[in-house]
Amino acid sequence: MMNPGVMRAVDYWVGVPACFLLTCLRRVARRARGERPDLHERPRNIVVIELVEMGVLVIAYPALRKLKEMYPDARIHFLAFKQIRPSIEMLGILAPEDILTIDNRSPWTLLRDTVKFLWTARRRRLDTVINLESFVRYSAILSFLSGAVRRVGFFRFNQEGVYTGDLLTHNVAYNANIHSAHTFLDLVHALDAPPGAIPRVKRDYRDDDLSVPQIVTDAATASALWAKLATYHPALKPGARLVIVNPNASELFLLRKMPLENYAELVRKLLSDPEMFVAITGVAREKPDAEYICRAVGDPRAVDLTGATGLMELLHLFNQAEMVITNDSGPAHFACLTRAHIVVFFGPELPDRFRPLSPRCDVIYSNYSCSPCVSPFNQRLTPCNDNLCLKTLSVERIYDVVRQRLYDA
Repeated sequence: MMNPGVMRAVDYWVGVPACFLLTCLRRVARRARGERPDLHERPRNIVVIELVEMGVLVIAYPALRKLKEMYPDARIHFLAFKQIRPSIEMLGILAPEDILTIDNRSPWTLLRDTVKFLWTARRRRLDTVINLESFVRYSAILSFLSGAVRRVGFFRFNQEGVYTGDLLTHNVAYNANIHSAHTFLDLVHALDAPPGAIPRVKRDYRDDDLSVPQIVTDAATASALWAKLATYHPALKPGARLVIVNPNASELFLLRKMPLENYAELVRKLLSDPEMFVAITGVAREKPDAEYICRAVGDPRAVDLTGATGLMELLHLFNQAEMVITNDSGPAHFACLTRAHIVVFFGPELPDRFRPLSPRCDVIYSNYSCSPCVSPFNQRLTPCNDNLCLKTLSVERIYDVVRQRLYDA
């Protein structure tokens, strides 16, 4: 993946003038021809855009389900960066051939696949774009250049600092005070909302169905997984007590990480139960963090599984565990698809906006007055240089919650 700082810089320095120029062209064209007569027709070929965040795809599931309910005859596509394709596939809601990807490993692959998507959009006659990205200029430009008649997305209205031009046909207000799953559903409902309404969607969201699918692990898969775990520790076999710890966060938002020494202390407390095992998970590049925790704990029942599982295997692993403990990150949302209880730490982000969609979830939040400091309104780029909101979370406080769920529930 390209450096996040470079991506943000390109989105600003290239995206702002590009959005401005395309807005000018759109307004000239609209004056010349007026409103297109097919703007209010039922969608036939829809593309949903969410480029970067893997965990957001779980939050978006209720919106995708609603979209299929409202337009059962429409073909629904999804556009994302290549590295998060497995996260879309695991939801099992779209055909593989309808998942479109852009490789953002380098400027060359990004440009190549951008052109490829625009060609595909025209070839497949995409008529509707639903852009889940909040105030990202690159996705706004993709939406406009796709040729889609209907373009739904978040619009800034009177807010300063989040300019993405005037490229949408269905402008939806972004409400930072409710859960993102509701705001994604707003984008879907915008397609049949009254055309003259400003903002486009005004509805009671309290009856929204935010349930997500559950991954079922069959006996053969479970047996193979336990056999694999036994290669790390011979006592790891069916019936063993297992807790998953994910200490990592996306490279885009490193301030969401709790200090590794806090995780090590928490793992030591978990292993005070002689029947307990702890598996440290993450992708291969996160192995140094897992190795640090395992060294600090000094107990073979702390097992390093970084880089050892694919995404679906990780979900099946969650199904074998009693609990998943993590900071605000993709695995917290993936765990919603499984039977595991979730304990998740929030600091720079607001839990009311991104809480995992699971009834089996405890959120631990420091309630600092400077939180949330990352939001769509600042491109998720915080000026904070010391995330005390996570550093000062008491391990005792965390363990009290964990212990209650493991032993007293």
